Amino acid sequence: MKILNWLLIIIGICGLIGVRVLEDTLFYDPFLNYFHEANKNIEFPAFEWGKLIGGHLFRFLLNLLFSCMIIHGLFRNKQWTLQGAVMITIVFIISLPIYLYCISDKFEIGYLFSFYMRRFVIQPLIILLIVPMFYYRKQMIGKESVGN
Repeated sequence: MKILNWLLIIIGICGLIGVRVLEDTLFYDPFLNYFHEANKNIEFPAFEWGKLIGGHLFRFLLNLLFSCMIIHGLFRNKQWTLQGAVMITIVFIISLPIYLYCISDKFEIGYLFSFYMRRFVIQPLIILLIVPMFYYRKQMIGKESVGN
């Protein structure tokens, strides 16, 4: 059973890396080059709203799948995996409309603010909080069971 857990973790990590490495071929995102350029004065790219939102939703689903594989492989708890999925989804539901507003405003709200909102949309950053939180929870549950 431990081999299956490690396999889930490894597949999840490799999946997240794969999403990042193949982002320019897997997803429609004309803002990839815009944010990768060191020169902040490049022209605001032309884009299609539907394709952009669809690309972000597809990327979110892949990131969610691979993140849940990591969470489940680490903690072997379906309820925690579901809670992690809900937390990741909530962050996406909050950050996507804010990022879309930044786009509609042509990043006038601020380049760095828009850049970091984009990070919350396209990267599974919340997993960096979920894993330590669940690890702490697991340690506290272990201490409670020893104390009883």
